[in-house]
Amino acid sequence: MEKRRFIARESCPRADVYLSNQLEGVTRSAVKKLFTEDGVTINGKTAKPSQAVAVGDEIEAVLPDVREAEAKPEDIPIDIVYEDADIAVINKQQGLTVHAGNGNLDGTLVNALLFRLDNLSGIGGVIRPGIVHRIDKNTSGLLVVAKNDAAHLSLSKQIAEKSCRRTYLALLEGNLKDDRGVISTYIGRNPNDRVKMAVVDAAHGKYAVTEYDVIGRSLGYTFCRFVLQTGRTHQIRVHAKHIGHPIVGDDVYGRKKREFGLNGQLLHACRLELTHPSTGERMTFEAPLPDYFVAVLKKLKFDGFC
Repeated sequence: MEKRRFIARESCPRADVYLSNQLEGVTRSAVKKLFTEDGVTINGKTAKPSQAVAVGDEIEAVLPDVREAEAKPEDIPIDIVYEDADIAVINKQQGLTVHAGNGNLDGTLVNALLFRLDNLSGIGGVIRPGIVHRIDKNTSGLLVVAKNDAAHLSLSKQIAEKSCRRTYLALLEGNLKDDRGVISTYIGRNPNDRVKMAVVDAAHGKYAVTEYDVIGRSLGYTFCRFVLQTGRTHQIRVHAKHIGHPIVGDDVYGRKKREFGLNGQLLHACRLELTHPSTGERMTFEAPLPDYFVAVLKKLKFDGFC
């Protein structure tokens, strides 16, 4: 058992909402279970989920021990763009989750990597071996995988220092006013829906910066290039919504009804630039747009850009 204690710095109308905001990575259902098992106290007394939290209250949550499961190899087709003894670069297809979560250990990129690669770094643990950074399940494109711990540390440092450059292409709803710009906000969990991320204040989020420039406009849509300066969860998708132009096909941050018969957002990690962990060589990888993305661009008369 693990005990977590918090001193409330701000009030909250419900203790379960407060605790969900504090316990990063713990699902709302898991937080609810803590209350049903009398695992939460406020000022030393058993708390109810609907109980209000006041500034200065001492909240204690008793978390059950978590037994980490181990991902298993699976023969899942993946596009390995490049591989050597230190790294592998993958062009991930839309619909493939990068690693396990919420108790689901099967059908992920990690399962495919364990089947196809001889070695993966262990820094991410048995659930996320080799995973240095992620892209969303319904986002396609490039990500780099570490095959040993030294490579993992090098790549992580590059991402932190912004020398690993990640470029995306996206089709946005509406016509952006400016041809280029920088979006800088704080991103954190949506206080009303913990599955989603949102632009929040500095006290509740992490600093997020995204550069963009417009490639073309047609029929009420804008084709854009995005460059990540930070790597927050759902960053481009949240920032696109924040400026009033959600990504086409994004039924979480955009329209609930998907357009053009899509299975997810038209967001593609098209270019990845990094320094090789062993040789020091600067390397650049590119991945073409998926066919379904190209088909939508052609339908919208973006013929010169696909």
